[in-house]
Amino acid sequence: MLPVLRLAAEGEASISSATEILSDQFSLTPIERDTLLPSGKLKVIRSRIHWAKAYLKQAGLVEPTKRGHFRITDRGRTVLQNPPTRIDIAFLDQFQEFREFKARGKQTEGHDAAPQSQTDPSASPEDVLTGAYQQITDAFIAELIDRLLGGTPAFFEKAIVELLLAMGYGGSTEEAGRAIGKAGDDGVDGVIDQDPLGVDQIYIQAKRYNAGNTVGPAAIREFYGALSMKKAQKGIFVTTSGFTKSALDTASQIGGRIVLIDGQQLGRLMVRYNVGCRDKYTLHVKDFDEDFFD
Repeated sequence: MLPVLRLAAEGEASISSATEILSDQFSLTPIERDTLLPSGKLKVIRSRIHWAKAYLKQAGLVEPTKRGHFRITDRGRTVLQNPPTRIDIAFLDQFQEFREFKARGKQTEGHDAAPQSQTDPSASPEDVLTGAYQQITDAFIAELIDRLLGGTPAFFEKAIVELLLAMGYGGSTEEAGRAIGKAGDDGVDGVIDQDPLGVDQIYIQAKRYNAGNTVGPAAIREFYGALSMKKAQKGIFVTTSGFTKSALDTASQIGGRIVLIDGQQLGRLMVRYNVGCRDKYTLHVKDFDEDFFD
């Protein structure tokens, strides 16, 4: 990871440019440059640089710029003032953001993360595979949220409507959902018609906030007021960041009329329903066909 950080210190970089530069820097042979992962879909060197960038970003040492590009942060420059011999997971653990990133991987759907080979030598291959999948998904979700933050407010509102439609709200009619966020929208960013006539509707509030800018109780109360004005019974409040404890308590006191979706849950839902993403490759783990051997 240290070579990637040093490269980012020289100016804005991309995965493609970093792959070429570092391949030359380490004098990789043509065979080494073209070696693929077992999936046959991605070159090993490109994959390693991608993960180095992803982990450095989670530790706050690099930051995304335009699409597919990144640069060093002030924290990253501080690290390079007295650089370690190498940057690995143990080194990145000193940063709270990276520890929180790893902790989020242990909260997938209420299950603990599977043991990983780096921390549990007794882990079975299935455990390692599951743990690796969770790591890949967690890193992808973090980048997915970054992409949402990099878009316009109108794009974000449209993305939330598309997600809810993909989840089955509004039935199978694409016209059942629409983004309406604009001046004079009375505090509502989108609406889903639950029936063809729009008698039963779900209203949406979407806040595109950075991680440190959490949603407080005032925003929940304002959305509740907007629902009351429209005589609506259901609302969904979505943010790319999170909610303060007071905001969670306020939503609970309202009596379940407003469902809260934070950034991590938003990312998991987008992955589950393939909104803004698609399958990259599939690994098939085989088991015996016992009928064949009978």
